[in-house]
Amino acid sequence: MRIAVISDVHGNLPALEAVLAAIAAEGADLTVNLGDLLSGYVLPAATADLLIAAGLATVRGNHERQVLTYGPERIGMADRLTKQALTGAHLRWMASLPMTLSPAPGVLAFHGTPTDDVCHLLHTVTPQGVREATVAEVQQRLGDVSGYSLLLCGHTHLPASLRLPSGALVVNPGSVGWPAYTDDEPYPHRVEAGSPHARYAVADDASGRWEVAQRRVAYDWERAAEPAERFGRADVAFALRTGRVPA
Repeated sequence: MRIAVISDVHGNLPALEAVLAAIAAEGADLTVNLGDLLSGYVLPAATADLLIAAGLATVRGNHERQVLTYGPERIGMADRLTKQALTGAHLRWMASLPMTLSPAPGVLAFHGTPTDDVCHLLHTVTPQGVREATVAEVQQRLGDVSGYSLLLCGHTHLPASLRLPSGALVVNPGSVGWPAYTDDEPYPHRVEAGSPHARYAVADDASGRWEVAQRRVAYDWERAAEPAERFGRADVAFALRTGRVPA
């Protein structure tokens, strides 16, 4: 079975269109979407329309939860602008999405970890920056996932994979639509994919166990950067054009 894995579209319609076209050309049996679907500064409503029509196996991310539940005193700019752009039908679709999903036998999909949509699974944020997580850290964050041979996570925007001692494979496909950002939690840090390409992954069990290939797709990132600039986010536009955050 070939499973295409996408995550963290963040309303970047041009990147999503390019990735879905690449997946169609590969002939994947199933596409799984790991959340953080719309919040960003590009085209959230049009992205929602495409995702609803595509009918992908989809879990919600932290941004879906925030859009749906945060009040005006707490909601961030990206979520607030996204909520203003969405229709009632868009919001009802978001509310219908589960936190975890088993889209195929032995496969578990989630955004951060199975129980925490803001936890970094395959990376650890320290006062010195972001590093790869240890096997012990990953196992502790996952909890009991016995019975699953493929675990699919997003949230960090960084492509990564790890083989657990059980033989199960953990895969993060990176971000379709937002290749670089800064955050203050749990410590100030930056995340940079290093190029503006849209990312996805393909997991395949043809060898008898799950293996993964990470993909990156060129697209017209200027079509994404220009709306970000119109929203007044030159920093996001820079990230979309370069895969890095401004110095």
